[in-house]
Amino acid sequence: MCTSFLLKASDNGCVYGRTMEFGIPLNSMLMVSPRNYSYQGIGIDGKPGTGLNWTGKYAAVGMNALGVSIYADGMNEKGLMGGMLNAPFTAQYQDVLPADSAKSISSIQVLQYALTNFATVDEAKEGFANIFVNCSTVPEYNNCTFPLRYCLHDANGKSIVIEYLKGELVITDNPIGVMTNDPPFSEQLNNIGQFANLTNIEQPSPVIDGVTYRSPSSGNGLHGMPGDYLSPSRFIRALFLSKSVPTSYTAIEQTNAAWHILGSFDIPPGAITLPASNPYGGGAGGIEITEWSVVADNKNMTYNVKMFETSNIYTFDLKKIDVNAKEFQYYKLDKPQTPIYVN
Repeated sequence: MCTSFLLKASDNGCVYGRTMEFGIPLNSMLMVSPRNYSYQGIGIDGKPGTGLNWTGKYAAVGMNALGVSIYADGMNEKGLMGGMLNAPFTAQYQDVLPADSAKSISSIQVLQYALTNFATVDEAKEGFANIFVNCSTVPEYNNCTFPLRYCLHDANGKSIVIEYLKGELVITDNPIGVMTNDPPFSEQLNNIGQFANLTNIEQPSPVIDGVTYRSPSSGNGLHGMPGDYLSPSRFIRALFLSKSVPTSYTAIEQTNAAWHILGSFDIPPGAITLPASNPYGGGAGGIEITEWSVVADNKNMTYNVKMFETSNIYTFDLKKIDVNAKEFQYYKLDKPQTPIYVN
């Protein structure tokens, strides 16, 4: 399970927020990749180098998963940012012929390919139309294909969703900036009309036969907004919460707002218990948790992460990134809880 959204700021910045949930430990670290790094595309046989190899144009930072040097989420030096979201029931990749393996990459490399090659979502649209994404398996994921969809947002405030459905590439403009898991994005959009009554504006108390029936508290405009953890419900919740934030907020203020919105999707330990056979995983104790949350600000070029274990916020400043480094850098985000003492 994952939830993502975009907040547009009054100072022409954009702030992207997302949660990462899974039922098995992802053991994620913060990962930094330099410019001009040589990447090995994973071909149809699952081996690095048999796919589409490329040299990255841009440096990037983000979170990896399962000890693999790929981005599950991230932002590059041009302000393109986005993430991978689990899509176990709908993701179906292209049937790549052996002769075309060298023109393909693995499903787990899609975000990495985007962040290291493209500055805008328009470039990404054009780029992915010219390559294949294969269904190679991932040894670290029980030798299965990782079924994913992808969201991208750029410094111009444009957003797209990249999906592989029934073996075909589907790229959809995303004017609302929100994405969760299954069903496909088009169905998520069609579902919005069922919640036409929702509004962040407080509604007057009803008067029936001259009697006023007052609401028990403020907040009646969003009465009926789904509060469960199903992906269609999270999609609607993310949509209305993200669109309720004042448009006057700067990127720094939107960063703070994003953390508050993400709190609506944080899964308390034990609230979702999964058997090992579930496609979302069944980890130690079989519980799904919010392993980490991200808020990325492409105005001030900061990438911020909060891990499950503490409420610490780790910040990486892309303005200070060593774009000419020779190797990847990894940061384990495991500092103990850091309180601010007031006495």
